[in-house]
Amino acid sequence: MFDRELAAIRGERDAVEILAEVLTAYDVDASPEQVFAQVWHRIEPVPASLDLVRRLRHSGFGVHLSTNQSLRRAAYMRAELGYDELFDVSAYSAELRLAKPDVAYFRRTVELIGADPGEVLFVDDNLANVEAAAAAGLAGVHWHLDDGHPELLERLADHGVVPSHD
Repeated sequence: MFDRELAAIRGERDAVEILAEVLTAYDVDASPEQVFAQVWHRIEPVPASLDLVRRLRHSGFGVHLSTNQSLRRAAYMRAELGYDELFDVSAYSAELRLAKPDVAYFRRTVELIGADPGEVLFVDDNLANVEAAAAAGLAGVHWHLDDGHPELLERLADHGVVPSHD
């Protein structure tokens, strides 16, 4: 499914339609809608990450979401997780019809933010995405949740991004 999902990630096809094809190909008798909800709606935001986003915004930094998602999952993230209120700008790949690590994705995201590429610090757990962002002129930090938030704070500070302690 993950190999075939790219069309949905780029907004070219519906993710549940693709999932229905995959389930049929493997002779799985299950509702594609239910499987999609059980798998792709399982998002557990990390409280420390949410706190950091709020602290950065409180400190005057713009905080933006850059994510490869199908239209259905993007809608879930907006409505159920409240990401539109949490982030200043959200760049969902399916809505942009471009996906990371395409350099064009980063150029379009920077346009949405309304900044020069050199003013944007991009943080991602996928090194290929960080490298593509750098090719588009953004500063980049390669960080994975397993690295821990103290490590992320150090990497942000290296770029002059220091959140308040509120």
